[in-house]
Amino acid sequence: MHQGQFGEDYVRVLASAAGLVVSSYNLDIDGVDLQICRPGPFPSVRSPRIEVQVKTTSRSRPDGGVLTFDGLNGTQFNKLAGPGFMVPRYLFVVTVPPDAAKYADLSPRGLLLRHIGYFASLRDLPPVPAGRTRARVTVPTANVLTVARLRALVEAAA
Repeated sequence: MHQGQFGEDYVRVLASAAGLVVSSYNLDIDGVDLQICRPGPFPSVRSPRIEVQVKTTSRSRPDGGVLTFDGLNGTQFNKLAGPGFMVPRYLFVVTVPPDAAKYADLSPRGLLLRHIGYFASLRDLPPVPAGRTRARVTVPTANVLTVARLRALVEAAA
């Protein structure tokens, strides 16, 4: 639980720096942990938003340009995969150290959060068969979750 909360807080820090508004659902029954919105009008819509499932891992490390993540079960995967969502959905995977005491470090130079968050859209992937216990997702390491990238994901929903 501590690890998962850190992952959501990591995303909240980036969203705050991007000038975005984050809300959380009181229950994760639809595969969504957070909704991220950019307040204000855009040419086609007002307050564009995305929905995200945030996962953390201390075991997966990038290799060969991808981060392989096995932390979704079939039901969770299917709540993110495929077309037809009114609000775009993303999987955010935050890599963390195995030792929770090393998640953050404070020094006179500032606050350091460890390690890195990545994002993936599963909209082009077909759902997995019902009852599948695990679903593997490969996330390109080029999809680093930064302040600018997070803002761009939200604005692309406009």
